[in-house]
Amino acid sequence: MTGQKVGETGGVGEVLPEGERLRRWRLVLGGDRGAEGTGVSLSGRDLAMDKALAALYGGRDGGDGQARGARRQGGLGGSAPDVARWLGDIRTYFPTSVVQVMQRDAIERLGLAALLLEPEMLEAVEADVHLVGTLLSLNKAMPETTKETARAVVRKVVEELEKKLAAKTRQTVTGALDRSARVNRPRHQDIDWNRTIAANLKNYLPEYRTVVPEKLIGYGRAARGVKKDVVLCIDQSGSMAASVVYASVFGAVLASMRSLATRLVVFDTSVVDLTDQLDDPVDVLFGTRLGGGTDINRALAYCQSKITRPSETVVVLISDLYEGGIKDEMLKRVAAMKAAGVQFVTLLALSDEGAPAYDHEHAAALAALGAPAFACTPDLFPEIMAAAIEKRPLPVPDPETAPAGRGPR
Repeated sequence: MTGQKVGETGGVGEVLPEGERLRRWRLVLGGDRGAEGTGVSLSGRDLAMDKALAALYGGRDGGDGQARGARRQGGLGGSAPDVARWLGDIRTYFPTSVVQVMQRDAIERLGLAALLLEPEMLEAVEADVHLVGTLLSLNKAMPETTKETARAVVRKVVEELEKKLAAKTRQTVTGALDRSARVNRPRHQDIDWNRTIAANLKNYLPEYRTVVPEKLIGYGRAARGVKKDVVLCIDQSGSMAASVVYASVFGAVLASMRSLATRLVVFDTSVVDLTDQLDDPVDVLFGTRLGGGTDINRALAYCQSKITRPSETVVVLISDLYEGGIKDEMLKRVAAMKAAGVQFVTLLALSDEGAPAYDHEHAAALAALGAPAFACTPDLFPEIMAAAIEKRPLPVPDPETAPAGRGPR
């Protein structure tokens, strides 16, 4: 893993000069004993990079880290100044994508989460979705002096995600709404002439050089109001942190569209409706409570009670389906909603982390009801919503091509 990080030149599969190849192996192997056979000694920038790597991957933390401990010494310990200095070093020597991975590893391997409760530490980190998830899990333990800094970090990530995802989401979903609202007996001022002509080209009369519009296509006046209701029902258990972040951003984007009435509900063993905070996804995120159990049935019961137009409603359940409530009741609710005309979508994850761990039995039961459960990347989510709005088959990703998943929860 580390060998992929430390190279400053050369792509995957590129044949490197012998000296550069040995240099990289020396950085991977670490201290003197691990470097036997390379014949490479480090100095200057390379030595500083090696020390930054050793502090994290050569720590005395048991398991794999313990096996390497004899070769590499160091570790960040519990010293905030040491950690701050290390964070500065890795931002100097490694690209942002690598810095984010190393920060995540440091939190997991060296137990540095508590240090994120200090404002000085938060100002030093490279913010990403995973860091936001960690901060949200620490929200209840966060002192008041840190909360404003934490909100600034979260807001930075959210704004970057909105810039990346909002335009495509609005464009794709608006197109789906327009197509789903199309009518075949429009008033004259509501006729979509481009689509009408395209649909009637077979009726072209050469002698008159005209098309007979046998079939008119347009948009009804009523369709200019709220066309669809969307309910995002999000599992906020600890394993769903990245999904909660992305879903909150998408919820805010969808809520900004006048043609949609969007509701956002988060749940563990309790249910919280955060719809009134959708104008600011940061408020939504700090209204969540990552961790705890899971009661999907209870959450779906609440969502079901809020549905007033079943045939015009899309319910998106985002959960790994590890149900702590009543399984049979959960499935009955899904079946009842589908029978009433609700478009029901189950996402095992809404993130770019790869194939998630999930309850296969519950996923199979939902598939038997015509509601297949699958993981979805943020880039694919607008297409999923468009398909659900138009009531056409969902573009389910091929599980054979999905990245390798993680272990059980």
